[in-house]
This record gives sequence, structure tokens and C-alpha cells, in this order.
Amino acid sequence: MPGTGIWRRSSGGRPRTLRNPAFTYEAVAARAGTSRPVLYRRWPQREDLLLATLKKFWQPIAVPDAGSLRDDAISFLRKAHAGRVQMVTMMSVQLMDYFRDTATTFSELREALIPPGRATPFEMIVARAVERGELPDAPRSSRVVNLPFDVLRHDMLLTMREASDESIVEIVDEVWLPLLGVPGTPPAPSTPTRPA
Repeated sequence: MPGTGIWRRSSGGRPRTLRNPAFTYEAVAARAGTSRPVLYRRWPQREDLLLATLKKFWQPIAVPDAGSLRDDAISFLRKAHAGRVQMVTMMSVQLMDYFRDTATTFSELREALIPPGRATPFEMIVARAVERGELPDAPRSSRVVNLPFDVLRHDMLLTMREASDESIVEIVDEVWLPLLGVPGTPPAPSTPTRPA
């Protein structure tokens, strides 16, 4: 938040506020060295305070344009995965009270961080594939279009560790592309054994 001077970065550039056990006015005020009334005046709702904090620190990931639907999808998932496992897990666990109190989900929070009218990364990737003629210009549900990131996030939260590159490729080749009607890269044929 420009001009407030109350937000401090950790050594890794992450908001230290989110390391508190819960995202509360008390926790934010204590970490920032200010008072709750100051925060209440600027952000009267906790949701406003959370969104303002995340918008400051959560940097969008550049959407690749490698020239093919498959390459763009895999490249984006690799970028989204790199260095974000701890952050995504920490946010999901420590913000449970927030999600319960506001009856919202992590996906809804993510959508709130996207500027109005801006497409999601996978909507951009699919739109480019349509322009290149890789996909027909047909209606597709948001759930199908954004499925790769949702599956990756689910895997990170379920295992609380980094997904393997093999898993990222499987998400695209074995789950997403078939749903879009595009064949993924087939597995390499096994070498036949010679009779003794």
C-alpha cells in the first residue's frame, strides 16, 4: 500500500504478515508496528486488508508464448510451481479462518486478485491456441480451461511438497489435452525383448 509505510518484506520478498498463525487485525498491527484503529480506518473489512496485502506481494506469472498449446501449458505450470509450493501451502493453511468466516475459497480469492476483465493465464493460453488453429473456436467451461493449475494446486496442498516435472507433464498430456480433444504426447514405446 503506497504511502502507508507499514508493510515489511521478509528476506525472501514475502509478506511477513502472512507468517502469523492467523490473518487478523491484531496480527497485522503487531507485525507492522501500528494500531488496529489505523488499519480499520483504511480497510474496514478484513477481506479488504487481505486483498490489499496480497495485491502488493503476490506477483503475477508471465504467460509463455512458445508457439504451441502443450508447450505453453507445461511452461506456465513449471513457472507457477517454482518457488511457490511453500507460499501456497502456507496461505491455504493459515487463512482457513478467513475462508470459513467469509464463506469463500482459495479459488475465489485468486479470482479477486485478477484485475477486472483480465483473462486467466490458461484462458490466454487457450485463446492463443484458437488463434493458431490448434483448437476450434468453441465454447469451453472455465473449469476445463483452468483445470491444469487447479490440479497442480491440489497436488501441492495434498502432498505439501513440490510436484515432480513428470507430474506436471501428466497433468497436461493425460488430463487436460484429452479434455480439450487434443492428443498429448504418447508414451515412448517399450523396446521389445529379443528371445534368448
